[in-house]
Amino acid sequence: MRQFIVLGHDAPTTADFSLENLSGAGRLDVLCRCVGAAVFLSHGIREAVRVHLVLDDAYTLRFDSDTLRRLYPDERTIAARIRDALDQREDAIGHQPAEVSPGMELYRFGFESTLDAVADDGTVVQLHAEGTPLPEASTPSDPVFVLSDHEDFTAREAELLTGRADQRLRVGPETLHADQTITVAHNWLDTAGYSEY
Repeated sequence: MRQFIVLGHDAPTTADFSLENLSGAGRLDVLCRCVGAAVFLSHGIREAVRVHLVLDDAYTLRFDSDTLRRLYPDERTIAARIRDALDQREDAIGHQPAEVSPGMELYRFGFESTLDAVADDGTVVQLHAEGTPLPEASTPSDPVFVLSDHEDFTAREAELLTGRADQRLRVGPETLHADQTITVAHNWLDTAGYSEY
């Protein structure tokens, strides 16, 4: 299983945003591209991938590629599904999720609880521009990649990751967009650390 926790610092937590201005809705466009990069292949969906979008440290929307239905790779469709999920946010009570649709669940908790919930599932890997380059690291089993949206990690997030991340890696010499970072991480794993093509 590959998991991605994506922190959306200014992401909306209610359904009252326009699909015509996703960048103005807390850079929801970035988060939609992250979901697309994580779960979609050309003409298909990856198996055994989960994406946890942490929305303004208040809600976490989980996408499970093995059970996803009616999700398409364009930003607008993904944003519409996020809006549908937030429209049901009152059904998320404590750690009981609102089951939005097959493969999508909305939880009423933020980053720390999300990290706690999945940290034991595999190797927690912080993706950061100051980490060890991917070619110098061994590929982890069942990675839980943690990355930020267009903003850097907050001091509190960095502190949590210092105590819980098993590795801190960077995907290349240049700073990439979050969705591009996910694509590179997938490629690194797909090729067993750039050794099998």
